[in-house]
Order: sequence, then structure tokens, then C-alpha cells
Amino acid sequence: MNSGVVYALAAYVIWGLFPLYFKALEQVPSLQILAHRMAWSLLFVALLLAVLKRWSWMRLLREQPALIARFALSAVLLSSNWGIYIWAVNSNHVVDASLGYYINPLVNVALGSVLLHERLRGLQWVALAIAAAGVTVMAIEIGHVPWISLSLALTFGSYALLRKTAPLGALEGLAVETAVLFPLAVAYLFWLSTQGMNAFASADLSTRWLLVAAGPVTTIPLLLFAAGARRMSMTLLGVLQYITPTLQLALGVWLYHEPFAAAKMIGFGLVWVGLAVFLLDGLRAAWGRPAAALPSLDDGVAARPKL
Repeated sequence: MNSGVVYALAAYVIWGLFPLYFKALEQVPSLQILAHRMAWSLLFVALLLAVLKRWSWMRLLREQPALIARFALSAVLLSSNWGIYIWAVNSNHVVDASLGYYINPLVNVALGSVLLHERLRGLQWVALAIAAAGVTVMAIEIGHVPWISLSLALTFGSYALLRKTAPLGALEGLAVETAVLFPLAVAYLFWLSTQGMNAFASADLSTRWLLVAAGPVTTIPLLLFAAGARRMSMTLLGVLQYITPTLQLALGVWLYHEPFAAAKMIGFGLVWVGLAVFLLDGLRAAWGRPAAALPSLDDGVAARPKL
């Protein structure tokens, strides 16, 4: 098996099993988990960059300070995506979260059409219409828009749009984003400590280690994904990305026994049909053009779930 496929599979499986990790921390408020994830991710990324001696990119930030503003915006979108996902998992909405990552590729296409004026092919319009019908069926059944799913898809879709043209690699970009978030996270955790509400202080040792592990848990699958993206086609990478929401859906339904009534089955079914049409169109387009060079680290940002 191609080593790139192995790396990508490992990344998508880890992301798909994220509910297990966050459920183990459900006694900690979601906002505190988010703050720890921001803080420990920066420390772990900085350690990796120090080991790899990859600091040359900082000169680019000094020469183009406007980039910091762009990464500050992407940091806001990233933290919003993380926060919604953590809350969803620990509020028994794993199934809704999985839907968000199923429809994410379609949201990316829609955003590209609206904001970048990219022309959609006929089958892409069909895929969007079928998936939209699926979301509508679920909205009618539950009596409101499935905001968790749409928020996850929109925040990451917007994040991917920003990062698509960013001149930094995945690891370096994450370093800048978490550096922007780090002061806010530390200030929040310090304030909690002054109020006697910091869960880290009162937690048992295993919970503390789980919170510290947010750094490597966030970064390791990102590195695996980057290694995979450099060694395989983006077409195959785009197909493999559905491993993540499929594992999450399975965990939500069979392990956590979240409701999956008939209307939700129909809605998910329509979304899956839309995705099948979308994948068919993508494969047909890929077969119709000459083989491209292997993608760079950032080429696959739209296929990378930011959980």
C-alpha cells in the first residue's frame, strides 16, 4: 500500500475517533477544554518547530505584517469550529457533528462559487441541490435549522477559503493561529483560577494529562495528513476524507445511542446521494485531465477536517 494512503488513513481515523477523546473530558466545561486545546497546541507545535529547526517562515511575517491579520481571522474561525465541535460532542450531538463534516466539501464548493466566482459544473449543482434537500428534510423534522452541522461546515469552509491562499505550511500556519489564541486562552484560564472555577486545578491526574494531550492530539493527525497529502493524489485524498464523519456517525449511533429516526435517515441518505454525485463528478473531471504534480502541504486544506 502507498505510504501516503497509510498516513492519510491514520489521520482520518484519528479525527474520526475524536469523540472518544472529548467524551473522556465531558466533566470539564467545553470552553475550558477549548482554552486548553489552544494553549497546549501552541506549546506542542513550538516544540516540533524547534526540533525541526523550521523558523525561516517568521521572516515572511516580519516582511508582510498584514499576514498576521489574515491568520488572526483564520484563528477566530478555527477556534469557533473547535469550540462548536467540542460542545456538540459533549452535549450528545455527535451525529449532528458528523453531518457537518459530510456536507463540508459541498459547502466549500458553494463558498467558492459565491465568493471566488468559480463556475460550477452541472453535476455539482445537482449534488448541492440534493444535499440541500436532505438538510431541509431534517430541519422540517426537528423544527429548526440543524445549526450545529451548518456552523461546523461554514466555519471550516470559510477557514479553508482563507488558508487556501496563505503562504505558510500547515504546521507553521497552526503555530501562528494558536499564537494568536494563546493569550486569550491563558487569560481565561487564569481568570477561572482566581474564581476557583479552573477544572484543571481540581481534576484528577488522568484528566489533567488528557487536557495536556490536547496539544499532540491536535497536531499529530495534522502532520500525518500533511505527509499523506504530499504522497498521493488529491482525488483519492478527497474520497478518504469521508472516513472521518462515517466513524463519528457510527460512534454517535451505536456507542452513544443518539437518536437516528426515519427523517434523519432520509436526510442523511439524501446528503450521501449528493456526495456520491459530487464524487462522481470529481472523479470524471480528474480522469479527463493529465496527472498533476504531487500536492504540497497546503493543497489539501479543504480535505482536512479541523476538529
